[in-house]
Amino acid sequence: MSKELSASAQKVQNVLETHGFNCQVIELPDNTRSAKEAAQAIRCRVEQIAKSLVFKGKHTNKPILVVASGSNRVNERKLSEHVSEPVEKADADFIRDRTGFAIGGVPPIGHLERLETFIDEDLLQHEKIWAAAGNPYAVFKLTPDDLKKMTDGQVISVK
Repeated sequence: MSKELSASAQKVQNVLETHGFNCQVIELPDNTRSAKEAAQAIRCRVEQIAKSLVFKGKHTNKPILVVASGSNRVNERKLSEHVSEPVEKADADFIRDRTGFAIGGVPPIGHLERLETFIDEDLLQHEKIWAAAGNPYAVFKLTPDDLKKMTDGQVISVK
């Protein structure tokens, strides 16, 4: 008997299905808020976690999504060069207002508005990766090709 998904996780599942992705959202008993916690709960390597980080342009206030490998830290100066303006990490209210999701559960898709998206080139090394799916307990498995297709993101070095 399968357990019903929470509303936010179901929203992500619906977006995946609507866009033709054969990915299954699952909710785990353990918190997946951080990349390390997610890797432990899923039983994969931290590098296989596709963490969705939201930044904003300091001048335009434009939301920018970086889907980074769980082991990498985003170099904000390098990201600023890609978006042609200084960036800063977005706060919790900005993230929820622009994506519809809370920190720790932001998926790479299904946001309230289109976000300019960058994908960490290190994620392409893995056959399978895992992304957040709407809340700190929900995830889904996908391929790097799926990630590129679903986000239309630009692959860059984020470190």
